Amino acid sequence: MKAPLSWIKEYVDVPAGVTTEELTRRLTLTGLKLEGIESPGSQITGPLVVGRVLTKDPEPQKNGKTISWCTVDVGDANGTGEPQGIVCGAHNFEPGDLVVVVLPGGVLPGGFEISARKTYGHVSAGMICSARELGLGDDHDGIIVLPADAGEPGEDVRGVLGLDEEIVEFEVNPDRAYALSLRGIAREVLVSVDGAADFRDPAIRDTPPANDQGYPVVVEDPAGCPVFVARRVTGFDPAAPTPDFIAQRITAAGMRPISLAVDVTNYVMLETGRPIHGYDADKLQGPIVVRRAREGERLTTLDGTVRALDTEDLVIADDSGLIGLGGVMGGETTELSKSTSNILVESAHWDAVSMFRTGKRHKISSEAGKRNERGVDPTICEAAADRVVELLTTYGGGEADPGVTVVGTPPAMPTVMVPGDLATRVSGMEISEETTAECLRAVGCEVSGSGALEVTPPPWRPDLTDAQDFSEEVIRLVGYDRVPSVLPTPPSGRGLTRVQQLRRRIGRTVAGEGFVEVVSFPFVSEGDLDALGLPADDARRTMLRLSNPLSSEAPSMTTTLLPGLLRTAAKNVGHGAESFGIFEHATVTLPRAVGPAPILPVDRRPTDAELDELVKALPDQPLHLALVGVGEAELSGWWGKGRHVEWSDAVAAVLAVADELGVELTVRAASVAPWHPGRCAELLVGETVVGHAGELHPRVCAAYGVPARSVAAEVDLDVLIEHAVQLRQAPHHSAYPVAKEDVALVVDASVPAADVEAALREGAGELLESIRLFDVYTGDQIGEGKKSLAYALRFRAPDRTLKEGEAAAARDAAVALAAERCGAVQRS
Repeated sequence: MKAPLSWIKEYVDVPAGVTTEELTRRLTLTGLKLEGIESPGSQITGPLVVGRVLTKDPEPQKNGKTISWCTVDVGDANGTGEPQGIVCGAHNFEPGDLVVVVLPGGVLPGGFEISARKTYGHVSAGMICSARELGLGDDHDGIIVLPADAGEPGEDVRGVLGLDEEIVEFEVNPDRAYALSLRGIAREVLVSVDGAADFRDPAIRDTPPANDQGYPVVVEDPAGCPVFVARRVTGFDPAAPTPDFIAQRITAAGMRPISLAVDVTNYVMLETGRPIHGYDADKLQGPIVVRRAREGERLTTLDGTVRALDTEDLVIADDSGLIGLGGVMGGETTELSKSTSNILVESAHWDAVSMFRTGKRHKISSEAGKRNERGVDPTICEAAADRVVELLTTYGGGEADPGVTVVGTPPAMPTVMVPGDLATRVSGMEISEETTAECLRAVGCEVSGSGALEVTPPPWRPDLTDAQDFSEEVIRLVGYDRVPSVLPTPPSGRGLTRVQQLRRRIGRTVAGEGFVEVVSFPFVSEGDLDALGLPADDARRTMLRLSNPLSSEAPSMTTTLLPGLLRTAAKNVGHGAESFGIFEHATVTLPRAVGPAPILPVDRRPTDAELDELVKALPDQPLHLALVGVGEAELSGWWGKGRHVEWSDAVAAVLAVADELGVELTVRAASVAPWHPGRCAELLVGETVVGHAGELHPRVCAAYGVPARSVAAEVDLDVLIEHAVQLRQAPHHSAYPVAKEDVALVVDASVPAADVEAALREGAGELLESIRLFDVYTGDQIGEGKKSLAYALRFRAPDRTLKEGEAAAARDAAVALAAERCGAVQRS
């Protein structure tokens, strides 16, 4: 919110000697944060004076343009007292008019230096200025013509144009809509600056009572529009200019002057905070009706957009149809125009929630909507309308119609019980009950009682609904800077939970395997799952769709971490990274077909049954771990050729996590998207599938823009954590010698190596210390459709040296069981 300092001081007296910096510092301390202080004339230096045009001679040029050769009286400002010769390209002035002249040596905004120079056959000693050249607006159609009483030629013109005005910009929090007006800012000055006094409320004025001569208005939805005030102005001159003080002030506030009728409504909105809308009364047909939109209705708003309305939208209609989107934007059919001579002024109070939803639904952001959706004082509708009528009749030559329409009454503000010592308990400062009551009355509250204060907030503060809100008001007025800085005594901790400990162990383990942790957005689209090559019936395609997504291109919650990881990998590849590994452990969202979640009440605590129903409607959100490896697992260099990442590296990383958790994983071949069907491993805990790992399908790599033969894994950490041991026992190493036995078994190519290993491990018995697959062979020596698996078996007893033949007997028992279960034949 931008506000000229002189406009603020029009409503509140600031003690002499209080600088702008001190005033804004105090406002910042009480919650109205300063964004900046600017002055329109800060970039203008040198002589900028009032000039009186003495002569104006039009001179057509060969290029088709006509310039005016002028002589201008600038008094003694040029040092000679002689008239100044100036070339001007504008034509909206005549001899005798007062204009703005910058003399040689002056500098205009943008560093534009003015000097006497020859142009169009004349020496032009200065410039007659337009609003845009002075940084006062976008108008460049003509120069500024000053009023007759602007001053004598040669006098400095900065004060007349408001160029020496200081404009203060504040950051206004969403809950402080009252500060989006000069009325609200002046009130904040009153309670924030020591010595400020005599607040003059621009919304307090005598207004004519409602009568039966006013324009007919019917409000069908009083909850959405509690108050509707209508006044008429007839005989308005649409060509009447906007007074300079109004144009300057709304420009300083960041708005663009348009016409007197529109500028007046904007001026009163900035002054009081109450949005006003004006209709061309001659275009209205029948009574105004305020209602909710009907199915299929459409409205062309002032910006020329045809909008399909929702049945929740509040609209304004007459006999011709819709004429406005209530509280957000007017309709095109009743727009004020250059020929409007009869104006109907609307000042209505609208439900803030409805305004917010309508603006969001239609993507409309307007100054009026910004105020209505935050909550505006409902008691000043009549005063704001009367102020608009006053300005229109004063400066537009119109006449106020005696009819006054007022429909509805402002909603009452609720009374809240506030403990008298609440501010003390919250802030840690000693704040007496008397000080609490005094501060609350200062911001406009009605306070009664003692001990437990009965507080009714003022109508312009709909944000004050809870006892804590009132304690915050007290604390900010007493001074946030006075709140003591006391470090709280931390309670004795209980340490990390079991799940937190295990998650940290998992992160350290994966990092130790060479992967770097990343964090991705959990939002995806169907296109992401198409890129993964998931079939139509894949359970991962059942996603939770967001009703209000951050991006329409990713409207759903992800069921797998791989899309985010692969996008991150592609971005790193695009930045030149060739070999790397990344991982993420986060939740995925798996919706359940249980219907919509119940809407719980807010006026009481939900019952246990209601909470159970809410929990049942929540989606499952299991914790997953996913990783992606790209490029070389072992880098090439002067030491020799490196090794490209393989599917087994992804499996190994997951096995390392399982080993750290003390969970035994079974690995077997599988064919699951998005992995290569011949290089995909299924990972199981017992009979439960917890995830997959392997090499990504070439089409998936191409779709995401990562190099071919990249690898990935994704597992359900909730299952691994559920089976994890909290404290792993340190491994026991026997001091007795090991017995080494190697076996090579021929099996059908379709038999998983994991099944053969499981049979060997079970058959070898307790003496088996470790088993490792060290070779896989296929070829003519073993026959078509066969493969040879070579295992290194290591046997050791914890308490003795193995006797001769014990290791061989254990080996033979292992081979026998593998033959029985897997059809294995030992190679000789």
